Amino acid sequence: METEDRLSVPVEPAERRPQGTFLEVLRVFAKLGLTSFGGPVAHLGYFRQELVVRRQWLDEHNYADLLALCQFLPGPSSSQMGIALGITRAGVWGGLAAWLGFTLPSAIALVLFAYATTLFHATASTGWLHGLLIAAVAVVAQAVWGMATTLCPDKKRATIAILASIMILLWPVALAQILILIVSGLVGWRWLRNIKQNVAADDLHIAVPRRLSILCAVLFFVLLLGLPLSRLVIHNQGLALFDTFFRVGSLVFGGGHVVLPLLQREVVPAGWVSNDQFITGYAAAQAVPGPLFTFSAYLGAVSHPSPNGWQGAIIALVAIFLPSFFFVIGILPFWNRLRTYQSFQSALRGINAAVVGILLAALYQPVWTSAIHAPADFALALLAFGLLVIWRFPPWAVVLIAAVLGSIIQLL
Repeated sequence: METEDRLSVPVEPAERRPQGTFLEVLRVFAKLGLTSFGGPVAHLGYFRQELVVRRQWLDEHNYADLLALCQFLPGPSSSQMGIALGITRAGVWGGLAAWLGFTLPSAIALVLFAYATTLFHATASTGWLHGLLIAAVAVVAQAVWGMATTLCPDKKRATIAILASIMILLWPVALAQILILIVSGLVGWRWLRNIKQNVAADDLHIAVPRRLSILCAVLFFVLLLGLPLSRLVIHNQGLALFDTFFRVGSLVFGGGHVVLPLLQREVVPAGWVSNDQFITGYAAAQAVPGPLFTFSAYLGAVSHPSPNGWQGAIIALVAIFLPSFFFVIGILPFWNRLRTYQSFQSALRGINAAVVGILLAALYQPVWTSAIHAPADFALALLAFGLLVIWRFPPWAVVLIAAVLGSIIQLL
């Protein structure tokens, strides 16, 4: 019988000095923001390749633990993962740098698109865009393979991953993902206690004051409850816009594609955006890299009445991502201490295995099904996978090659 559930580890200091700088994180994530095509699952693959494999900012187990945490939180999981990775590198300012670098390229592109007099209708049939979707297949496949090798090295965890993948394919709703992670955590807590990791995960370097963490939690609930009440007495379009996008960013589970119907129900019936504008903007959002939640910048820019244009874009963009900052900053200062408990580590093993299964399911739907339609598509996906895994090409180069070859395939 265990006499002590918590592992014997050094007590984490209250505040720690950042390892990196604001400009370093901004530069790395700006490159990711310009090259990360393919949706949130592909983004996680790009993050892993750039920050775990290439730059070694953190190890595989820490990356998986953060990913499991972000899968639990409402809002855009890939953006929250980016914020968390930035914070572990350079503190709160690093989290802001990661968000700016990853988000602004697509947000600026969509605002410029909103201003354009002639709208460009981008669809998956466009050759270069189809090539980008095929590149995403290779990126996600590489990430799933690498994470499975590390996080599912035995029959028990491999079984959890397979069952999680089957369940999410048969029941593809956001609630199913949350339930799968909870059940997998319980299974890990009960049956994965005696498993020893070959490589122990280091403490995450988190330079976030706990008082700031508590303040973020308080501000989140104040805004979530106070903004709708304020709208009852203050009739202001800017306030209404901020409240709508803040509420959507706070309560949506399942990532970018799940947020679309919620946004449509909020902005179209209210008369802020026409349905044609909404669909056109969604098509454009598919053609840019970075998080799909930047679609909010387009909606804020084309909304009526004012504020709209660049002012409406800033309001909508900040409002929909602000809850993600509150969630991540609110929990990270307590993360290292929480992970020192043996029972929690056992639960994390089960959750991490389930995350691998969820990513495996996402490799098929929507990544594979949206990209692979013919033998030539599969051939290009194999080439991209070989460039990444065998010849060690950087992801941005593979993206460019796939875009060019995708255009050529369409012309043949």
